[in-house]
Amino acid sequence: MDTETGPDTAAPSVTLPAPRAAEPEPPERGEPGEPGEREQSRPQPGDRFAAAFDAFTSRVFGPHQAAVVRIGFGLTFTLFLLREWPDRRVLYGDRSPWSMDLARQLLAENHAFTVLPWSTGRWWFELVYHLALIAAVAVVLGWRTRAMTVLFVLGVLSIQNRNVFVGDGGDNVIHLMALYLVFTRCGRVWSLDARRARRGGGDGWAGVALWAVLGVALLWVQLSGFSGDSLAMTSPDIWIHLGWGTVLWAIWAFQGLWWVVNHRLPGHELRALLDAGATMLHNCGMLVIAVQVCLIYSTAGWYKIQGSRWQDGTALYYPLHLDYFTPWPWLAGLLAGNMIAVFLISYGTVAVQVAFPFTLVNRRVKNVLLGLMMAEHAGIAVTLGLPIFSLAMISADALFLPTTFLVWAGGRLAGGMRRAYAPERSAESATSSP
Repeated sequence: MDTETGPDTAAPSVTLPAPRAAEPEPPERGEPGEPGEREQSRPQPGDRFAAAFDAFTSRVFGPHQAAVVRIGFGLTFTLFLLREWPDRRVLYGDRSPWSMDLARQLLAENHAFTVLPWSTGRWWFELVYHLALIAAVAVVLGWRTRAMTVLFVLGVLSIQNRNVFVGDGGDNVIHLMALYLVFTRCGRVWSLDARRARRGGGDGWAGVALWAVLGVALLWVQLSGFSGDSLAMTSPDIWIHLGWGTVLWAIWAFQGLWWVVNHRLPGHELRALLDAGATMLHNCGMLVIAVQVCLIYSTAGWYKIQGSRWQDGTALYYPLHLDYFTPWPWLAGLLAGNMIAVFLISYGTVAVQVAFPFTLVNRRVKNVLLGLMMAEHAGIAVTLGLPIFSLAMISADALFLPTTFLVWAGGRLAGGMRRAYAPERSAESATSSP
């Protein structure tokens, strides 16, 4: 049969299919803008909830903000340990006026956690202090972030709870944020972990070795009795005691499970389940950090309103005449001599702190107020001599910085570092060339 047909060739006969029943026409939606179309185009509450839940479990919110908070608090604690390094034994070690016996009595009452009472020897204090310093630097660099954030919070708690009478408000902020960082995925950007992931290096055997060493160390301090009762996992009342020992073993086991599933079952449903759980923990941690910062400012502002010195606008005048808060006497005297500036700063501080939580609904107002708060903390660091407290608060404020600004600032910083190292690399290549 000739299958080719031209325009003048009769088409072969075909059998047409039987006619189908007429399909019902869709209901009329009405003209654009009428109630019928608006009801169908408007997303339903169930759809909005499903979309929000899907984003909450699959999208890591604020990775750049989490990285800035990680770097900021890691750097703050690093500078704190370096500043106190010459006097570390007097403040937290074997030479402290707050003896270990007094510290143990207080710890028995407030149930605070610290590893320093495990041994009274100087070697143990030096080991803990310098391991805390190493962990803080590793958090800044973003090296093995999951493990280092846990060691970081143990170092923070161990140093601060050894002697709670030598700290200030900045220590409380570092204390809280170090706990929250454990639950965030703060190493996804601007970290050595992110750099290794971009290069396709994976976790490698270094991560497995670190995981094994930490597990052996935790097992030894428990079985040998070196940790005493601070890491006990059982109690007379209940079989499993939800203490630090249970929490640390749970984190250690979860990290091992994560590595096994990620390397042996990359396409399994369990991998997606673990990733969704980690994402939800991150988002919850970021939300808790944001709420904590708002609570800090709101409570500070409303308590200031109740003070008579803040009401008459003279609160700043008095600390400027204390030797402890005047690292630059000439600067403190210059500021204290201008009562208009003292009045404006006192009232402005209260207004900014009270208003900040309410400005989160307006991005532009929030950004302006955020800049004022950071400038205020920078002024506190210089004028009142509280650099650690100011840096801790600036690190907490950085959570609310816009992503576009952080990306722009990170690009400028990376470009500046590349330009700084470019002449050295060109000089090395010129000297190495024949």
